[in-house]
Amino acid sequence: MSTTDDATLHAQQLIRFIRDEIPLARAMDLQLADCSDGRLSLRAPLAPNVNDKGCAFGGSLVSLMTLSGWALVELALRRRSLDCDVFVAESSVRYLVPLWQDFRSEARLAAEADWATFFSTLEARGKARIGVDCVVPDQHGAPACTLSARFVAKRRG
Repeated sequence: MSTTDDATLHAQQLIRFIRDEIPLARAMDLQLADCSDGRLSLRAPLAPNVNDKGCAFGGSLVSLMTLSGWALVELALRRRSLDCDVFVAESSVRYLVPLWQDFRSEARLAAEADWATFFSTLEARGKARIGVDCVVPDQHGAPACTLSARFVAKRRG
């Protein structure tokens, strides 16, 4: 099995877990859009995530971005069989344009972040932080909203 297939299998299992354990994710109809080394994308249809104006609800957008960032970190840990709790420690969101269609969030490590430092810190201290950037593109591929976040992983037990 290739690395991409392995990542996708783990990601599909993780999305089932998220939908089972987080009622909001199920209500949003969160789905896996794509997964590759260093990147994870989730999607949601507009209908259950619409606001009173008929466009995507800001709470749904930030939730999808937060969940995609969390899932990126959680997936990296699961693929290494590391049992950790993952929390969002801080985040900053920008809403740039309204979305009138189904949407997706793309999560990847922030420019200054790297997995090697994250995992060595986790090994040494039992907890580590990592920066993640998420974007929801509009229908033309330009950012409709963005989220910069820092996630913390803490070993269980």
